[in-house]
Amino acid sequence: MKTTNQHNQKQTALITGASSGIGYELVKLFAREGYNLVLIARSGEKLAIIAQEFNQKYSITVKVIPKDLSEPTSPEEIFQELQQENITVDILVNNAGFATYGFFNETDLNTELEMMQVNMVCLTHLTKLFLKDMVKQGYGKILNVASTASFQPGPLMAVYFATKAYVLSFSEAIANELEGTGVTITALCPGPTESGFQKRAAMEDSKLVKGQKIMDSETVAKIGYTALMEGKTVVITGIKNKILAASVRFSTRKMVTKIVRSMQERQ
Repeated sequence: MKTTNQHNQKQTALITGASSGIGYELVKLFAREGYNLVLIARSGEKLAIIAQEFNQKYSITVKVIPKDLSEPTSPEEIFQELQQENITVDILVNNAGFATYGFFNETDLNTELEMMQVNMVCLTHLTKLFLKDMVKQGYGKILNVASTASFQPGPLMAVYFATKAYVLSFSEAIANELEGTGVTITALCPGPTESGFQKRAAMEDSKLVKGQKIMDSETVAKIGYTALMEGKTVVITGIKNKILAASVRFSTRKMVTKIVRSMQERQ
């Protein structure tokens, strides 16, 4: 893992979903490497505790912006607040996201619309807002947290899988457009990860998770951070996940969907 902020010791990284899981582990990595931080999450209380922790531990500035990213106005509000304070974002980490579990005809529509807003629309909006200045200054990095769910349809989590397919496709396309600009975009595709994700999605009893040895958030964050610093476009965490993602190409879509359905069902 690259461990030095060589470009500018006072660069700023903005991280969404910063209060727990992969997001919090990324906060720790960026703080350790001397980046100033802008932290976004719903809980202002949690963010304040994190800010105090890293302000005391490292000589960095930590700004917190409590926001519910399911609100369509949130990205513009974040951008305007930073503009007013003359804070330039050099690295954008679109980590915030969540899932729902169950048959699509039975799940809650409002929750799924909020999920689409957070997982796709907010990610796209923030990227649009901050990317222009990155290109103008000739330097910048964006980490979009996708998933191994990006590579195939996902019965019982249909909307979530679709949102992550969008994130991967979007990231790869923009990465191509940005070649030669000094700006890179990386899509991080972890498999199931030890965090609060499964509990929020109410899928702790699914075969994909229950009884399985899954990667911890710290390891996923380190893999994502290293890939981001190296300018890689796509990184899949773990050999097993890489094999599963690649195997999709050798099966029919119908067969792949059936296999995913089997893995997603409750034990």
